[in-house]
Amino acid sequence: MKKPLSRRTFQQFAVTAPLLAAAPAALGAGTAAAATSTRTGADSRTGTHARTVAAMRRAAAFMDGTVSYRGAYVWNYLPDLSVTWGEMEAKRTMCWVQPPGTPSVGHSMLDAYHATGDEVFHRAAVRTGLALAEAQLPVGGWNYIHDFAGEESLRDWYDTIGANGWRLEEFQHYYGNATFDDAGTSAAAQLILRLYVERRDPRFKKPLDRAISFILGAQFSGGTVDGGWPQRYPAFSGAVSRMPWPEDRPSWLPKDVQHGMADGDYTQQVTFNDDVLGENIKFLLMCVSALGRRDLIGPVTRAMGCLRRMQQPAPAAGWGLQHLSRAKGGRPAGAPAGARSYEPRALATHTTQTNVLQLFHYFRLTGDHAYLARVPEALAWFESCKLTDRQKAENPLLASSTHPTFVELGTNRPMFTHRFGSNIRNGAYFYDYDHKNTLSHYSSGRAVDLDGLRETYEELTALTPAQVADLRARSPLARPAHGQQIPLPRYFSIRDLQLSDLLRDAPLPLPEVTDAQAEALVSGPTGLGDKDYWLTPIDAVTNPYQGPGSTKPYDGMAYMSKNVGDLRDTSPYNPQDPPLEPPYKPTDHPMGISSSAYVANMAKLIGYVG
Repeated sequence: MKKPLSRRTFQQFAVTAPLLAAAPAALGAGTAAAATSTRTGADSRTGTHARTVAAMRRAAAFMDGTVSYRGAYVWNYLPDLSVTWGEMEAKRTMCWVQPPGTPSVGHSMLDAYHATGDEVFHRAAVRTGLALAEAQLPVGGWNYIHDFAGEESLRDWYDTIGANGWRLEEFQHYYGNATFDDAGTSAAAQLILRLYVERRDPRFKKPLDRAISFILGAQFSGGTVDGGWPQRYPAFSGAVSRMPWPEDRPSWLPKDVQHGMADGDYTQQVTFNDDVLGENIKFLLMCVSALGRRDLIGPVTRAMGCLRRMQQPAPAAGWGLQHLSRAKGGRPAGAPAGARSYEPRALATHTTQTNVLQLFHYFRLTGDHAYLARVPEALAWFESCKLTDRQKAENPLLASSTHPTFVELGTNRPMFTHRFGSNIRNGAYFYDYDHKNTLSHYSSGRAVDLDGLRETYEELTALTPAQVADLRARSPLARPAHGQQIPLPRYFSIRDLQLSDLLRDAPLPLPEVTDAQAEALVSGPTGLGDKDYWLTPIDAVTNPYQGPGSTKPYDGMAYMSKNVGDLRDTSPYNPQDPPLEPPYKPTDHPMGISSSAYVANMAKLIGYVG
């Protein structure tokens, strides 16, 4: 085993970890194994099961009692806990609400309790829920992060590490309000709901009520955008509406490039980024099912209507990442809007794919064919804006994509994002029609499963009236017979739950895990062994904060397609593929403790024992 790293021995801090894969099952042992009695096999299974549950207890107790901070989590840790980090380097007193942080681990703990009945897991889940209740803002939602050391410590983080993360614009400014981005508020609220419903624990009643009120209060009301949600709420008057555009720009930069935030403060537009609307609908439907809150059906159907209305007219019948919440500059409410500085005012293919999938879910929940009516227009648009073979061949970052991320309004031309400079103070993002030298941290291409979308559309439109009626009867939107409520899904950490998983009797199969695979996770070379945690390679590192970057112009191109700028940039990057600029040089991935790997490995073991 590699010697654990500390700040003294490793000055670049890991950020995200790959999930540990279960080791392959051992090959059979020939005739002797084939002759083993059924009783011996049963005894072996019982023994492996018992060892698995004991190992799960050890891993959970270590995460709860040693790794967590007061029951809350970030994303990754050096093994000696000398450094912690979420999407960026974090203080030990901080937690990351943004998955795969605190809510993700809490859901895993509660799932382990459901699989084993062991109170160790329930106590850990409760402790995490209480940490989230403490991190909940007075308005009822959550920020991406929370610092238990207090407001001054959090502002210090934003002013130093956050402010110098060139590509992480969400963390460059502290607004003091809550976010719907990255399912942070939704994931936290779901865990609070589960913990309350589990035993009607009164400690979670008030946080739950505040979360519901927050989501309802943030929803746009009236007009074209009725039912949608902004990225952040409540509005912050000092929100950034324009990113700097340096006066001294590289000699090679074309004169006609465009730069972002064309519509100003993006945090108050109707957002579909990271399925904000779908996540909020999912939580509200869970409350309808588990709490009998039928008053929430109205906000849910309004949100569904908003998504349907925001689809643009044919032939470019897609959606943008964000849409204007009110008329602006001669453009009507509901028109696609520009968001962050590397997100132009355009249609977005990955968002359109997500929204088409949402329309499929809405149909299953309601039986209303209106949600399918314009899907063919979206599919036809996908056909019209594919990447060319030349574009994919000339840019390795586009090779596995089928479509450009952004498509220009009016022309249907693909748009590609780039940047110049070496850090946030001397550089900036821009976009044009050149498919080369695109960003590595925000792909200019997306893989759209057009055949899969067509197949699902055809399956749904072919359903008989009786089949549609059956779906509608099983929906949380239908009034339950005899006052019975639809129970929440038993497991939340096995895979991402979809809206259709909330139908009554919807299948949610556990992963199939063999004895050998479980044993490998418990005691194999990459398993727990004699440790109480899984040690896994961390696939990104960050430069420690060293002060603001230089404003001196940088004329090179070394940082255009890398995840990080110069050494003053605190953004995460792959240590094996750093910028080709001294003093950077490729290094091995550090080993660490990963919240996402813990959740993934526990999901396999939950599948095994559950």
